[in-house]
Amino acid sequence: MTLKGLMLLLITAFVLTACNTVEGLGKDIEKSADWTRNHMP
Repeated sequence: MTLKGLMLLLITAFVLTACNTVEGLGKDIEKSADWTRNHMP
C-alpha cells in the first residue's frame, strides 16, 4: 500500500467516525429535548 492510499484510508475512517459521533450527539440532544418537553408543566 502506498503512503497516499494509507492517508486516504485514514481520512475516510476519521470522517466516518466523526459522522457517527455527530449523529450520536444529535440523538442525545433530541432525547434531552423530548424528556424536557414531557416533564415541563
